[in-house]
Amino acid sequence: MKIIDGHTHTELCPHGSGEKTAAMIERAIKLGFDKYCITEHAPLPRRFVKDYRGDPAGLTTASLTWNQLDDYFRLTDKLKQQYGSQIEISVGFEVDYLPGYESEIRDFLDQVGSKTEQNILSIHFMPGKDHGLWCVDYTTEDFAAGFSQWLAHPQELYRQYFQLVLQEVTADLGKFRPQRLGHLNLIQKYQDYFQLPAEFDQTNLELLKKILVIIKQQQRELDFNTAGLYKPYCNEFYPGKQITGLAKKLEIPLVFGSDAHAINEVGRGWHLWSSFNN
Repeated sequence: MKIIDGHTHTELCPHGSGEKTAAMIERAIKLGFDKYCITEHAPLPRRFVKDYRGDPAGLTTASLTWNQLDDYFRLTDKLKQQYGSQIEISVGFEVDYLPGYESEIRDFLDQVGSKTEQNILSIHFMPGKDHGLWCVDYTTEDFAAGFSQWLAHPQELYRQYFQLVLQEVTADLGKFRPQRLGHLNLIQKYQDYFQLPAEFDQTNLELLKKILVIIKQQQRELDFNTAGLYKPYCNEFYPGKQITGLAKKLEIPLVFGSDAHAINEVGRGWHLWSSFNN
């Protein structure tokens, strides 16, 4: 079995460390990984700025710009040439699912699909206050401002998010639809700060079962993402014990991803994934 870090970012990421991607790959080699997947945040649809609410920096630091696409492929092509004999490198994107933007997402995937090997589909923005889309993982202040109407009823907050996940997995994104679903419970990133429940109620579990059955039927994968363990108010891996347990019963593949944005984050938490798969 190949040892894979299936979710990593690069020096081009505007909210990353800026450390060289080459050094991140060198760390993966030292740790004994066989495969390294580069999945940088894809540019957001140009018209998204009209629907975005919240701190402007939450938008400007979210992803690559459209002008950086050529730089990204030049960088990843160079890294493949430099390290391809030591570790298998795949290149793709972490693509945001945004409700109402399916045609733009599909167009982007059609544009880059032939140049990528693995892509991840994630949710970082959810409908909230003022009929707009708010970032679910930027700051606690932004989260409270966007989703305050549900904080006293956290299972309803979760339900809103998982209804969006249901839209995500059933969206028609074309022949280059991403194979993997990213950090399926990102809505829990600030669970300790807002004293949100660590477990989902029966209504949300039924909704999650429906989502996972669809993922199984589609023969897609889940991101087993350890980054949440190291977030100060999450302290749990994504997608968490309940979702992981349900996914394992359905034999949905769980692909380890460190979600590394810095050298010392590469491969972090690998042994947790290993313990779930032994």
